Amino acid sequence: MDHEERIALFIDYENLAISAREHLGAPFEMRPVADALAERGRVVVRRAYADWSFFDEDRRMLTRSQIELIDMPQRLGASRKNAADIKMAVDALETAFERTYISTFVLCTGDSDFTPLVQKLRELNKRVIGVGVEKSTSALLPPACDEFLYYDRLEGVLPAPEPEIEAEPVRDVNALSALVAQSVAGLQSSSSGPVTASTLKRTLLRKDPTFNEADYGFRAFGELLRHLAGVNVVELIPGSAKGDPEVTLPESGDREQAFALLRSVVADLGGRVALSGLKNKVRKVVPDFSEKKLGYRSFLQFCKAAATNGAVSLNWNDDADDYLLTAP
Repeated sequence: MDHEERIALFIDYENLAISAREHLGAPFEMRPVADALAERGRVVVRRAYADWSFFDEDRRMLTRSQIELIDMPQRLGASRKNAADIKMAVDALETAFERTYISTFVLCTGDSDFTPLVQKLRELNKRVIGVGVEKSTSALLPPACDEFLYYDRLEGVLPAPEPEIEAEPVRDVNALSALVAQSVAGLQSSSSGPVTASTLKRTLLRKDPTFNEADYGFRAFGELLRHLAGVNVVELIPGSAKGDPEVTLPESGDREQAFALLRSVVADLGGRVALSGLKNKVRKVVPDFSEKKLGYRSFLQFCKAAATNGAVSLNWNDDADDYLLTAP
């Protein structure tokens, strides 16, 4: 238990309740949020802020989840929303200073007004997780957090079906392959120890707090890594902790072979060729060629690496308005 994250949960209830009804066509439910947080640690503080006379039906649902309801009654001529926001921010900071054992703060809101609070909590060395409805969450809030969970995407949230609306397509796994390979390479060069799956996941979240393997069609991060290992983007080695394998890049021999392939294609095309269209010519020789499997974001980046390796020369040509590759 000593190694568990202690979590303080603060809910801007009006923001979540109204957003869920307007954009998802369903009332806000606490269970999906509670389940997501249970995977991240032990919740020791649970508070929700609102004028509860406007959300009388929601009280029982929150009470069943052991949420402390902080009532901010609306007063004539005053803004109950601002009062609730201020009270929530003050309570969060007070908790951060008084309960130093709490390591993670979860702010359930999509309101950008809480961005300064997020920044202050992070200055105090607290991990901050945001939770909000995607369509009503300010674009400023997720990048400020260590991790941001879109309520709509949590397991158990069932938005009202929209007729004749196509499902959101799964994101491009090839683009993710390059990001993962770059992250592993960066971690390997900056750390003396092995790169574990958990370390890699934390790094991806630092780069994109909204990252979620489910958006790419995978049920768990381990399943995603096994897929990438299967297409030779990474290699997995059993680690010291069960379920947390070490992640490495494939042996450099694969890259050497790819550089040799590029040099051969350039030589066969006369020894001097423009970058544009060259990738298609390489694929005519090796149909499954992909620079992303080798850890490069683009074909140009791969060619620059090949030039650094000495496999080809790469120079910009003003007349061609393109890079020209030359085989030595």
